[in-house]
Amino acid sequence: MKQASLILSIIAIAAVAVFGTLSLTGKGGKNASAVSPSDSTATPAVKGDIVYIQLDRILQEYDMANDLRSVVETKVQNIQAEVDRRGKKLESDVNDFQNKINKGLMTRSVAEAQGQKLQQQEAEFNNFANQKNNEIMEEQTVMMNQLADAIKTYLDKYNAEKQYAMILTNQGGAPVITGAAYLDITDEVLAGLNEEYVKNKSKK
Repeated sequence: MKQASLILSIIAIAAVAVFGTLSLTGKGGKNASAVSPSDSTATPAVKGDIVYIQLDRILQEYDMANDLRSVVETKVQNIQAEVDRRGKKLESDVNDFQNKINKGLMTRSVAEAQGQKLQQQEAEFNNFANQKNNEIMEEQTVMMNQLADAIKTYLDKYNAEKQYAMILTNQGGAPVITGAAYLDITDEVLAGLNEEYVKNKSKK
């Protein structure tokens, strides 16, 4: 029975870790680019160039990313609140049971029956908390898949016109460690993504 507090702590930490991951991919300040532009005065990238986008900036400044993240964060907060509520109720029941045992306010048969009931409640809570934690992970996965699909779809259409040899996705200095500034097409891609997203929202 005394494991209830430990279980609550583990579940809370797990949920906070996932929630923290959502926050880190979005609302934090702009990550410092690992790319060190070496030529800011060069002409724009042309057909056949190998160019790159800064994925961290896309995830921070793409309107669709911000909208989806807001929805997911609200769902995570609601899930966490429900897990906390049920966990505190179980912990309160366990403490009340232990207090009555210590004061001798129950017969052995009643204590055994209530103890078994609490064990069942604890098992049900563990299943519920695990299920909700899986839901959080699934929400995050779906969000990232939606963003990846939207970005890939746009870049396919974008490059059909630009005809770059390759568009690399740079994040945290990988795979682009250093590169010329004119090969960084993040600003143009961001503008196009947001323009298209606004158009699609207005249609809906």
